[in-house]
Amino acid sequence: MEEEVKENLEVNEPPKKKAKKKKIDKEKDELIKANLELKEKVLRINAEMQNMKRRYELDMANLYKYDGFNIIEKLLPIIDNFERAMNIKVSGADKFIEGFKMIYDNLKEILTSIGVKEIEALNKEFDPTIMNAVVMDKNEEVAPNVVLEVLQKGYIYNDKLIRPAMVKVNERNDE
Repeated sequence: MEEEVKENLEVNEPPKKKAKKKKIDKEKDELIKANLELKEKVLRINAEMQNMKRRYELDMANLYKYDGFNIIEKLLPIIDNFERAMNIKVSGADKFIEGFKMIYDNLKEILTSIGVKEIEALNKEFDPTIMNAVVMDKNEEVAPNVVLEVLQKGYIYNDKLIRPAMVKVNERNDE
């Protein structure tokens, strides 16, 4: 019975009330839609903030892990020069060479203690990810694609390549 009364009231409503009710319903729908859009926007901003935080934490972890990379990179040529100086054979320079060797050993020890590792390349199979083949040679006594000589040592710092090893590689037999 109440439903009939409501229907009769709605049918008998003046046009101004109907228009006002339609306007209110339309505004209500618009507000609901705007509310949903704002909720989605908040969710997207939240997700973006979480992603930014994760990227920041990853960047900071890498920064700490590879702290000192630049200084190590600058020290490697000095170590190379020490190695060259120790290989020079000059009479009467034994004491100098001994001093160079002490400094060289100290530098190597410090670098090793912070995570710098020399790439072992001699007599190993050529690995293009950590080695540069500068010279190719043919040696029948050695397997193909094996490093014959290390021309410049390569180094890795905490699993990151600082400098690839420059090597002489035995040619492949492409028969």
